[in-house]
Amino acid sequence: MRMGIRNFYNIVWKHRIPQLLFYLGLTIELVIVIIDKSNYINPIEGLLFRITFLLFALKVLTTSYTWKQWLLIAFLELIAFVSYRTTGRNDVIRIVTFAAACKGIPLKQMLRYVFYVTLAGCIAIVFLAVTGIYGEMSLTTDFGRADIVSGQGFGPAGYTQTRYTLGMGHPNALSCMFLMLLAMGIYIYAEKMKWYVYLFLMLLNIGVYGLTDSKTSMLITTLLLLTAFLMSYSRFLREKKIAYLGGVLVFIFCVGFSIDAAAHAVEVEEAHWEDVYLGERTMGRHVTMLMQIDRHINGRIVTLAGTTDNNGALESWSAFSCPNNMNYYFDMGWVKLFYRFGIVPGFLYCIACLALLWKFYRRKDAFGLVVFTILAVYSIVEAHLFSVYIGRNFLLLMMGSLFLGETVNTESI
Repeated sequence: MRMGIRNFYNIVWKHRIPQLLFYLGLTIELVIVIIDKSNYINPIEGLLFRITFLLFALKVLTTSYTWKQWLLIAFLELIAFVSYRTTGRNDVIRIVTFAAACKGIPLKQMLRYVFYVTLAGCIAIVFLAVTGIYGEMSLTTDFGRADIVSGQGFGPAGYTQTRYTLGMGHPNALSCMFLMLLAMGIYIYAEKMKWYVYLFLMLLNIGVYGLTDSKTSMLITTLLLLTAFLMSYSRFLREKKIAYLGGVLVFIFCVGFSIDAAAHAVEVEEAHWEDVYLGERTMGRHVTMLMQIDRHINGRIVTLAGTTDNNGALESWSAFSCPNNMNYYFDMGWVKLFYRFGIVPGFLYCIACLALLWKFYRRKDAFGLVVFTILAVYSIVEAHLFSVYIGRNFLLLMMGSLFLGETVNTESI
């Protein structure tokens, strides 16, 4: 009788209930992400964030951690609390609690769940738009590409295009979700994927590009498929240290370039102005090079200096951010990490990224390396992973599971 009660306690209280709390919170977060990608405005988003935080906090309280893990969680929550007091937003607290709640749940199990729920949500959005029930099929506007078409600097607007959104509000959102689903799918299933699957996905990538005309996403998705294909058929690359060292170098370059762009954003804007309206350049070679790069990424660097306070430029960064940095949006992901969340939380996130790369190396997790590296490159130009929507950033699942430990004998909720 006593053994039966103990087994019931171990199975239900120490295993089933914590998993139920986690997956309930995760489901709500994913639904919030899907709603955000549609045209619908969620009137109870803040309330849902509080509910998911409570569910993840309860999961943490019902999970066993070592004293070192408790110290790490306490330290990160302290940093998160300082961020909350400084900005008035609890985003960092939610992120830390979410990552801590991942302990004890197999990583592949979580990612499969996120993959299929997100896929189902995206299919629903597309279906509603295609059938005319809800959402717009396309968007016709000036996408800020006049400079690229004319070969000049940022001159007058007026180059209007029609690009397909399939209910997701913006063509870049459609191509972004395709990339995210592909990245998750490759991490989960790459070991079983044959060459013809990669070929099919490449053709699908071309099709999405034809609909959205999102060049950056198409190129990065192509890079994802090619590198994953190489890893699938090259045991040398999967196991050698050089590949993982390459991932570290790419990550450092991505963050370094973003910081450099933020540091020179005002000068780049001035260089654009001189080039367009004066027909001359007085800036140095480095700023000129950034200006040329900026033309090929649709003026993302210039947008960091497009307001009175130069929101996004390095001068607007602070240790723990501030309330004024919560509502200004731009596309450069790594810049947004430091601008919106603060230099200290941003630095700690980068340390976590390096630790994640180390975990991939120790586990010889080549596809984790591929997915992480591609997302690092993508985050130079897009801020999808860095927002209030923690359900977007599945790297947090990897960090929480691999840093705190996962249970390998669990197959279902």
